[in-house]
Amino acid sequence: MTTVRRTQKERREQAEAALLGAAAELVVEQGVRSLTLARVGERAGYSRGLVTHHFGSKQALLERLARASQAGFVPGVHGLPPGLDRLLRLIDGYVGALGQVGVLNRAFLLLWAEATTAPDLAPIFRERDAAFRADLREDVAAGIADGTIRPDVVPDEVAIAVVGQLRGVGLQRLLDPGVIDTERLRRSVTEHWRRALARS
Repeated sequence: MTTVRRTQKERREQAEAALLGAAAELVVEQGVRSLTLARVGERAGYSRGLVTHHFGSKQALLERLARASQAGFVPGVHGLPPGLDRLLRLIDGYVGALGQVGVLNRAFLLLWAEATTAPDLAPIFRERDAAFRADLREDVAAGIADGTIRPDVVPDEVAIAVVGQLRGVGLQRLLDPGVIDTERLRRSVTEHWRRALARS
């Protein structure tokens, strides 16, 4: 029986995924203040030196965790052209994904909430929210341009409101999972935004 040797790139990617998973678990279980490079390495079965080699610092680890936990949260929307359809699919998919939110996504929401009082987290999550709002603004602007969204809609205001609603639903889902039926909610939230934005 032959064993396939992994490339250095594959080993690096596997180690990074394990370290990010361990960091997310620690955040979910004990909060961001409990997070140290040594504890992440121990949880993942690696040395602190390897964690330092991959990320350099706790701040860099948190930045990477924020990006990794948000990437691909709503699959299938990145290939769509900007506009009302993509916006509504993102809203629908985001609320639906909260029904099976994994440890990485739970960690993201907890870190996002904590960023309001943690100076080391605030810049990371300001940047992540700014990128999210920029995508939403692009969708609204494209919808106005192609006539599917009313011309009096203000893209900045819609972007702020959508991010606030989606993140708020996510935090409620973390706090009390049984109170939110994400399958029913996704339909009503998506329909609300369709009615609020669509040109009649």
